[in-house]
Amino acid sequence: MFGWLHDLTTKERKTMLGCLGGWSLDALDVQLFSFAIPTLLAVLHMSRTEVGQLGTVTLLISAFGGWIAGALSDRIGRVKVLQVTILWYAFFTFLCGFAQDFNQLFIFRALQGLGFGAEWSAGAVLMGEVIRDKYRGRAVGLVQSGWALGWGSAALLYTAIFAWLPEEQAWKALFWVGLLPALLVFWVRKHVDEPDVFTQSASRAPKRLGGGIAQMFVVLKPPYLSTTLKVALMVTGAQGGSYALSVWLPTYLRTVRGLSTLGTGSYLVVHIIGAWFGFIVGALLADAIGRKATFIISAIGSALATVAFVMLPITNETQLYVAAPLGFIIYMMFAPMGTFMTELYPTEVRGAGQGFCYNVGRAFGALFPLAVGVLSDRLDLATAIATFAFIAYGIQLLALLMLPETRGRAVASIAPAE
Repeated sequence: MFGWLHDLTTKERKTMLGCLGGWSLDALDVQLFSFAIPTLLAVLHMSRTEVGQLGTVTLLISAFGGWIAGALSDRIGRVKVLQVTILWYAFFTFLCGFAQDFNQLFIFRALQGLGFGAEWSAGAVLMGEVIRDKYRGRAVGLVQSGWALGWGSAALLYTAIFAWLPEEQAWKALFWVGLLPALLVFWVRKHVDEPDVFTQSASRAPKRLGGGIAQMFVVLKPPYLSTTLKVALMVTGAQGGSYALSVWLPTYLRTVRGLSTLGTGSYLVVHIIGAWFGFIVGALLADAIGRKATFIISAIGSALATVAFVMLPITNETQLYVAAPLGFIIYMMFAPMGTFMTELYPTEVRGAGQGFCYNVGRAFGALFPLAVGVLSDRLDLATAIATFAFIAYGIQLLALLMLPETRGRAVASIAPAE
């Protein structure tokens, strides 16, 4: 499964390691919030609608952060932008622990979102350009599995901190831990270099595309506009379905299934282990059967599995066994996503294209956990999760029907529009 890693160059391995660390720690900081939700409902007396707003604002603002960072990485470099974004999201995660009410937490979460979206844009383009096309799908997919590693770390920290401290202090300490990712910047600065394809094209890009703000909007014009809108719609469905469940899963387990803090953490660890394997298998499938086929299998399976998980009358013990395959099928689709977008755009606009598509899709996908929160104030939480997850994956499948297969494309061969 991992024998191909020995065939990578030193530069490819170091780039993979740096991006894996960035993506893992990005997930750690973002997912800390989902574990704090039950406590925020009780300690800060928030409604589910307000909690839904806190979950949504980070993801919504991430669209702007990712879009800006993607365009900026086309101008000043992928590695420089990656370093800044890691520092940014770590700092504002830390500040969340000092929030005293909904308004303060809303501001800190919004500012955290800028860095959260920006980190993926810079890292995904960097990976896609450094790794050769033969291994790109599985390499980028392996880096995407860092999301499960970060999420799992957040679950373990949640379980340990809440067992050690009273809830009134534990949620704050949970956010303070989010400052640790800033240390990764020192390693990235020393060991990760810009892709050769980017440095070779840097002198041509300003002449073709202009400078400043123009770089952000180039993918919203022909001949890129049609592809950009379709990919953004596809990402909206994928992110919306996963967020509808993941943001509310700890709350569902504690309030609907009646689990303890330890029980909730155990369920989530099982779910996250399944997600990690999903990333790995999705990466391998992307190179074996194609990007689109992997997306379609995962989307159909995710819609059915999510509805079954929250709606079927099964025992807590049975649901624990189902948690792993649920994580597996949902997160399998994210493994080839960065690769797919890398292979749709030329180097000169790749950062802007990926930054816009992934993060605007994530922003619209962020409306789904908000919708779940609003609907769950009127109906039960399980029905709200199932409804919006099913809608989201339907949107993803619709967009996929309009997009091409990209497996086997060499990034250097994708010509820019004149």
